[in-house]
Order: sequence, then structure tokens, then C-alpha cells
Amino acid sequence: MSFEIHVSGHVADVVEQTVPGLVADLVASGITAGDSELWGPDAADEASRRLGWVQAVTVSRPLVAEIEALRADLVARGVTRVVLAGMGGSSLAPEVIARTHGAPLTILDSTAPGQVLAAIDGDLETGGLEQTVLVVSSKSGSTIETDAARRAFAAAWSDLGIDPTDRIVVVTDPGSPLEAEARAAGHRVFTADPNVGGRYSALTAFGLVPAGLAGADIGQLLDEADATLLEVAVDDPRNPALVLAAAIAGGRPRRDKLALISDGTHIVGLPDWIEQLIAESTGKAGTGILPVVMTPLSPELDLLPDDLQVVRLVGDAVHFQILEQHPGEVLVSGSLGAQFLVWEYATAIAGRLLGIDPFDQPDVEAAKAAARGLLDVQPAPTAPAFVEDGVEVRVSDPSLAADGTLAGVLSALWQRVPADGYVAVQAYVDRGSVPQLAGVRELIAADAGRPTTFGWGPRFLHSTGQYHKGGPANGVFLQITERTDVDLEIPGRPFTFGRLIEAQASGDAAVLAERGRPVVTLTLTDPATEVLTLFEAAQ
Repeated sequence: MSFEIHVSGHVADVVEQTVPGLVADLVASGITAGDSELWGPDAADEASRRLGWVQAVTVSRPLVAEIEALRADLVARGVTRVVLAGMGGSSLAPEVIARTHGAPLTILDSTAPGQVLAAIDGDLETGGLEQTVLVVSSKSGSTIETDAARRAFAAAWSDLGIDPTDRIVVVTDPGSPLEAEARAAGHRVFTADPNVGGRYSALTAFGLVPAGLAGADIGQLLDEADATLLEVAVDDPRNPALVLAAAIAGGRPRRDKLALISDGTHIVGLPDWIEQLIAESTGKAGTGILPVVMTPLSPELDLLPDDLQVVRLVGDAVHFQILEQHPGEVLVSGSLGAQFLVWEYATAIAGRLLGIDPFDQPDVEAAKAAARGLLDVQPAPTAPAFVEDGVEVRVSDPSLAADGTLAGVLSALWQRVPADGYVAVQAYVDRGSVPQLAGVRELIAADAGRPTTFGWGPRFLHSTGQYHKGGPANGVFLQITERTDVDLEIPGRPFTFGRLIEAQASGDAAVLAERGRPVVTLTLTDPATEVLTLFEAAQ
């Protein structure tokens, strides 16, 4: 089998109670057949336009030869470095594919000016701008981050006397504004099935083009998924997608926090892809499943709160019982293509169990609109509540800053977390310059005593941002931003990359505060030094 799953303890009971109903309702075969009525009448219209992913393996087969031919042509011309400008599912899936296959792919899913400059400049290992092709990936064709990246790269090539025409490859939906503009400019264009949502697009052109151009074996990936198609399509209690869906979305009371742990699997970075798939698909109408990416030693695993379900991604299914670390864990093992397909099916089925539409994202636009408004008005920055060791502290509620110290503000924020709540850390910084910042998640989880997520901004706005605003109102939010002298113009736009990421952070904070979520924003004025200050306060 290309995918295996092991459940025990309370999860085995939940699966036993839940799966027979899914089998009786013909849910698995219904999804495969494109039955848009499975999620109720209110979701039927959206679902009717979002089930193309079940046919992705067949539809994508002809792409393999096209992508391989384009790669060969680029390599023959000395263009060997691939950069992907994409957000959410458009970047996370190809990142997992490339990393798992050992293919060098530079991901640009940020508007931090330092990160954009680093992607343009390249490095000694992968090459510089002269050796670079840029894949611009946007389903809607109007994503502001990818548009800004395309403009910056085109200007940089022009400055070197290089025609950007055949250095830009576009992946988008047919009929999008980007398709028309790209074809007019002479760029190579790949169009994807418009009946596939971004987060379900791993096995479409959005996942395959950038990863394939980087050298990943995308034919093998499709073979792996193909080997799993029958397993997920049959209405059988052993269907791994039905079992997984029941394990993560079944039971009363339901465990609505989902720990995702890579522990011995050959697949690199899969929890990040699963996180955006589940959070954006289920976090709406005041409900949802909150994925939390952890390590095998994360603090939450010592606490094991009653609302946390652990899923461990392991490498060897033969020794499931030996690999189980805690009673009631879900253990999964399988190839990357199988993992993509099973998790997509399971997430769609989880939507049915939760009574929501797993294909829309009604709250994602709110933060985008707020950011656009701030870019248009460009208001002066609000004064911080106080500054400690160079760290500027701003709060959505003045009482959070009553203590007047950084440690006190964080403590006050943790006290706002309800018994069933969570902490979300959002880092709008150049992660290339302070990658160690991600380590603050472990410290905060231990200090707050609740499941804690970490997201690099603005990437998470296209994924978990939906859960933050549409899911249960039980989160508290710690934003980390930076003040830097590094900036970069966006050709043809009246704002810079620095102004854009600032507006994205401020806009998201404003929307969260409007919806009653407590927000603390910490601005690092000397990030490399003040990361240590933050770590000390978080302990």
C-alpha cells in the first residue's frame, strides 16, 4: 500500500463510530464522482467548481513532458536556478516536492525587502540573476505579492541588459488577468484546471511546474498518487481517507487542535502544507480544526491537553506500534503523492463532518482589503505603548500594556487565552536574516501552556489567516515586525516592498482586533540583537 494509517485508543473508538456513516452515505465515491451536494445546499455551488483535484493525476500527465522539455531548454542556455514567486498553496506544495526530491528551488513567498533582494541576487551555490528563471504562480492572477515580485525581477534583468521575456514562466488559471498580460509579454504560460482551489492544487500545474523545472521527478510523484486513487475512492471502512477524516474531525467532544509531527519520514516539510490545507478549508463559521506544526519534543506533547489530537508522520509502517509515542496518536506513512491525495480527500470529508464548505475562504479577503486601504491612505505609524531595549510594543487593548514591560505584556496576552484557546505567532520579518526567530514558538508554547502556531508573514495570510478570522474566537495573536533600512522599489507601484509588508501586518492586526481577538505587535528595530530580548521575555 502507498499509504498506511494506524489508530488506537480513543481515536480507534471515534473511527469505529464515524466511518460506517461515511461508507453508508457513499462519501468517498461521491467525491470521486464530483457530487457537489455532499456538503449541503449552501455549499453546492462552490463545490461544483472545486472538485477538479480528484482528476488531477490524469489531467496533469501531459504536463510532465512539457515541463521536462522546458527545463532541458533552460539548462542548455545556462539558466539553472529556479525561483518561485507564489503564496499559500502555490508555494507550499512545490516547496515540499522540491525539498523531498532534493531539487534546489528558491521560494519567494514574502514581501520583506531583504528577502526579495536575496531572491533576486542569488548565491554562489545556486547561481545569480544571470542563471535564474522566475516562476510566477497565481491562481487569480491578481495576487499582490507575486505581481510585485514579477515587476522587481523584470526590472533587475533589464538593468543587466537581459530580456526578461523568456526568464519568466507563468502558472495561472485560464482567463485570469495574469494570463492575458503574460501572453502579451511573450512569457511561457501554463494554465491549470480552474476547478481546483489553490490549496488542493499540489498535483496540478501549480505544484508540478516549479518543482519540475527545479529537477524534481514529477512523473514519479504522479505515479505515487495514481497508486492511491482506488484506495481513496472506494466506500470501504479501510479507506485511509475516511479513517483519517474521522480521526481528525470526528468524536464528541471533538479534539479541534491537530499536532502535526514529522518523525522519521523521508518527506520534508509536509506538515506546513497540511497546515494550510486544513486551516483554510475548515476554519470558518466559528468552527474548524487548528493544525499546529510541532517537533517530536515540543512542549505541548508533555502537556497533552484534552483538545489536542496528535498525528505523527513516520517512515516505516511496519513498526507502527513501536513508533507510537503517546496513547491515541494517529500514525501515517506513505509516499509524497499518496500523502497529497489522502490528505486532500480527508480534508474535504472533514468539512462534511464539521458541516462547513471546505472549498471557500470567506474571511481571507478582509486582511487584503485592510492592507490595500492602508497603502492608499498611508497613515503615520501609531505611537508604541512603550519601548523596551529597542523593541516597540503596540497593543489592541491598552490593559495588555499596563505592566509596562515586555515580559508583562506577553504574560497578559497568555492570560487572555481561554481554556480551549491557542496562541498564534506571526512574524512579518526577513526570515533569511533571523531564521532562529521560529524557535520562539517552543518557548511560548511552554510559557503559555497552550497549543501555539507560528507563521511567517505575509505567507500565512493566504492559508491559516482564514482560520484566525473565521474559526473559533479563542486565539490570541503575537505579531513580530521589523524596522529596517533595507527597502526596494516596486516598479510601476506607488509603494515599496517595505511599505507593503508593513501595511499587510497592520491591516491584519486591525481586522483581528475588530473581531475581538487580542493582538500584541512587537517591532524589532535591530532584529538580530532584539531576537534575544524577545526570547528572554518569552521565557
